[in-house]
Amino acid sequence: MSDPVYGDSALNIASKAMDGLSYRKNVISQNVANVDTPGYHALELNFESALQKSMSSSPKLGMQLTDPKHQLSKDEASGIFQAKLRTGGSERADGNNVDIDTELVQMTETGIRYSALSTAVSKKLSLLKNIAR
Repeated sequence: MSDPVYGDSALNIASKAMDGLSYRKNVISQNVANVDTPGYHALELNFESALQKSMSSSPKLGMQLTDPKHQLSKDEASGIFQAKLRTGGSERADGNNVDIDTELVQMTETGIRYSALSTAVSKKLSLLKNIAR
């Protein structure tokens, strides 16, 4: 998200985190859909480290840039969440390493985190609405 939400850093961070959780849910869904595809290797999305990197490079969050290279370019920011092959796990005889139990646990955890963030954002926006009245 490039435009600030009401100029509020917390809402901007929450928005990026919700985007990351949404992308993670899509990656997990792809893994589940390919659970029986021979040779398919599970993907994972670790958006938290990319989010921290993005937050530390944003002048809106009170951090100071000491070098222009420390700030993400627009191209890097648009591709900030990238899925990678999951390391570890055991590969079946058909070359597939998707563990359905792991995927379902991660899907549940991702949904809970998204719901919690959504609730927090909703309450914050409701508070801002009440202040504006």
